[in-house]
Parts: sequence; C-alpha cells; structure tokens
Amino acid sequence: MKSVLVTGASGFIAKHIVKDLLEHGFSVRASTRSEKRRTEIDVLFPEAEIDHVSLDLTSDEGWAEALAGVDVLMHTASPFPAEQPDDPNDLIRPAVDGTLRALNAAQVAGVNRVVLTSSVAAVYKDPNATSTSNIDESNWTDPDGENVSAYEASKTLAERAAWDFVAEHPEMKLTVVNPGAVLGPALDMNYGTSLEYVERFLAGTDPMVPNIQLSVVDVRDVARIHVAAIDNEQAIGERYIAAAGMASMPDMAHLLAKEFPEHKISTRTAPDWMVRLMARFVPMLRLVAQNLGRENTVDGSKASTAFGFEYVSPPEAVLASARHLVDNGK
Repeated sequence: MKSVLVTGASGFIAKHIVKDLLEHGFSVRASTRSEKRRTEIDVLFPEAEIDHVSLDLTSDEGWAEALAGVDVLMHTASPFPAEQPDDPNDLIRPAVDGTLRALNAAQVAGVNRVVLTSSVAAVYKDPNATSTSNIDESNWTDPDGENVSAYEASKTLAERAAWDFVAEHPEMKLTVVNPGAVLGPALDMNYGTSLEYVERFLAGTDPMVPNIQLSVVDVRDVARIHVAAIDNEQAIGERYIAAAGMASMPDMAHLLAKEFPEHKISTRTAPDWMVRLMARFVPMLRLVAQNLGRENTVDGSKASTAFGFEYVSPPEAVLASARHLVDNGK
C-alpha cells in the first residue's frame, strides 16, 4: 500500500483527493494547520486510519517528519484568498516558498513522486496568445504582464519554481494539475472561497452579473486526475489542464434562476465599465475586472484522454454546487 502525504488536506479539492485516495487503497497522511481543520477530516472519514501532521507553508518545522516513510507527495496547499492583497508578495512569497519547501523536503526524504496542484491562472494569460486562441498546456501566464493579478502571478511563479526545481533534481518525478474554476459538491460546509460565486448567486447578493467567461471543472474530476496521475508513468513531467468547458457568469445565473426559482437570482448583465468602477472599491471584484473581455477557450482534453474519463459538464458542475449549498441551508 502506497502512502501519500496530502498537504492542505482540509481544502475543497484536497478533501475530494483524500476521499479518492482512500477508495483506491492508498494510505493517507493529511497535513493541516489547526486542530479544527484536522477534525473536519476525521468527521468526513470516521472509519479511515488517517495519519495527521501539522505543516505551515512558511515554516520548515515538521516537514522532514511528515515525509518520513511516504511514497508520494500530493501538494495541494497554496493561498487562495477571497480578496487580492494590497502587496502582491503577501500572496506570491508563501506560494513560491511553500512549494519549494515541500519539494526540497521531499527530495531530502527520498520521496521522488510529486503531484502538484497549480491552476489555469498559470496558463491562460500568455502574452503570445490572441484573445480567441485556444489555451492548452503549452501556454504560460506572464507573471509581470498587464492585468495579471497577485493570485495569477503566485500560481505561475510557484509552478515555474517547481519545474525549475525538478530540472535541477532529475530523480524527482513531477506531475502538475491546472484546474479551472472548481465547482461541484463540497464534502462539507467548509469549502473556503471556491463556491463563493455560486453562493452569491443564490443569496441574491449582486444586482447584476459580470460578463466574464470561466473554464469550469467539477471538483470530483480534479481529484480523479490527481489520483490517477500517481501510478501513470506517462504523466511524469507533464502538466494537465482540468477544464470541462467554458461557461459565462450570465449563463450560470440563468441556469441557477431556472433551477431555483425560489431564490432571487439576478440575471442582468453588468456593463464592463461598471464592474471596473466597482472593482476600485470592492477588492474581491479586482480579479473579475482583470478578466473582462478574455474569450480564450481553455482546452482540458489532454487530461481526459490521458486518464480515460469524461468530464462532468459545466452546467452539471454548477448545479451540483448549488444543490449542495441549498440542501445545507444556503
């Protein structure tokens, strides 16, 4: 039985990864930053013998012990804030340093199989792509580019750092997964910022909807790719976009309004100028404003072909998110 260290194990994606690992017979060591988050995992998997460790992306403490006797490092932990920080380095430094800290500790411990969670944020703002280009794994976001947010820069620089690290340590076998906007059902009500847009739709928080396109993927497919990559030799040295297709936020709003008529879901589309104006005063809208007008299609077919599955469709991922929230009182 292979043992897998899952960092950031209490995250929205990571909980699904832990579930899939257990179902496929892996032994799981789960890292969290607090007793509260550890309890979340034990509540979800009461019959599983999960080994818990405490790790912090900003500290060396505990990494050597956490990786002792482990076969695979599944590094999902990375800052994912609801709002963009005033100082980009508040997001960039923990992402980059945390990734390098995890890889260095794995290399020292002799753990050479690594699956890293990155993001399409590290892919889709390639300055060499036109506004209508299909985006695939050959594309890279320019972290210094115009309208590149701190989050997008952090994911790009952290993934770049990982590839640079394994280039210097050829014994390391790295696979990177680049999910789009991750929707679908959470396993509990502790899902961070991942389902915030759907939650805002259902709550009728916003009178209008920004006209942006998202590359959508169901969290269950993201977890599937991570776990399938472990024993797939062809996945070593590869990055895989996890994206089922594109969906606009207005289309998502119309879909949810039809499915949940009892909720006052706005389907009016906000003019781009209004979103940009509001973003000056509402920090969480800054990333949205920076993606207005981007019409690239993000291609996730490499992953579905490599691992032999069909994606949950974007509409079903959206509805699965909403059903989970509504069933739990949102």
